[in-house]
Amino acid sequence: MPLSEHEQRMLEQMERALYAEDPKFATALEGNGLRTYTRRRVYQAVAGFLVGIALLMAGMVAKQIWVSVVGFLVMLGCAVLAVTGWRKAPKPGEQPVAGAPQARRQGRQRRSVMDRIEQRWQRRRDEQQGQ
Repeated sequence: MPLSEHEQRMLEQMERALYAEDPKFATALEGNGLRTYTRRRVYQAVAGFLVGIALLMAGMVAKQIWVSVVGFLVMLGCAVLAVTGWRKAPKPGEQPVAGAPQARRQGRQRRSVMDRIEQRWQRRRDEQQGQ
C-alpha cells in the first residue's frame, strides 16, 4: 500500500532530521552493506579466475588434461560470478536493485520495520487528535 502525500512528506522530514542529527548513523543505514558484499564477491571471483588460470597452466605443463579442464571450468564460473556481481552492484547513493534476492529480503525486512513505524506514527497522531 503506497504512502499518502502527507505521510511521504513526514517521512522525508524524519529522514532530513536524522541526517541533521546524526549523519554518520544515517549513512550507515543507507544500504552500503550490499555494495560491500558485491564488491567482495567480485574480488573473490577475480582471485578464483587467477587460480583457474594457474590450474589450466599446471594441467598443460603436467600433461593432465583433466586438471586443465577443471581450471577452465573454474575460470568460466568465476568470470560469470564477477560479471553478474559487477552488474548488480549499486552505485554509491543508489538504491539496491529490486530483482536481487538480497534486496528482496532486505525490502521485506524494511517493509515490516516501516509498517511498525507507520503504525506507531498513526497511533501517536490519533492520540494527539483525541486529546
